[in-house]
Amino acid sequence: MAWETVAAALLAIAVLVLVLQPLVAGQPVRSAAAPVPSRSDVDPEDTARGVALAALKEIEFDRETGKLSDDDYAFLKAKYSAAAIAALREDDAAASNDLEAIIAARVRALRAPATSAAAPACAACGPRPEPDAIYCSECGGRLAAPAGCPECGAALPADSRFCERCGSRVAA
Repeated sequence: MAWETVAAALLAIAVLVLVLQPLVAGQPVRSAAAPVPSRSDVDPEDTARGVALAALKEIEFDRETGKLSDDDYAFLKAKYSAAAIAALREDDAAASNDLEAIIAARVRALRAPATSAAAPACAACGPRPEPDAIYCSECGGRLAAPAGCPECGAALPADSRFCERCGSRVAA
């Protein structure tokens, strides 16, 4: 009976410490189950574009339900439309800069195999962007085996699966 009382008292103290710990420490205790928010978890409505578009939806709803007069609606719509357009233009400018970088990288990737002897080439479609392709991704025809190893550039015998010099796997 005495040990049950002691166990209950220890349990009560442990619960009290866990409950009061955030208040005493001054900072919240983060549990292991709670994920730390990252920049990719940002709500779209927290962006300038999202705020403006949400405001436009809200004033449209308020007008339809009779909460806004026509004058107030016209003023708010002009204000938030301008903000939404500005945010969309910023997004388009950022996307076009990213698009330019993507295109430049793709052009470099396509030009690199053209100068390399290791690039597979289709007789009908030309060089393929997939360095380890066996069949053409356009017409499905079998590609000619590369003349050299893609890793070390050593000459490859016909129908070899591995480079004799470095041992790397090559398309058959």
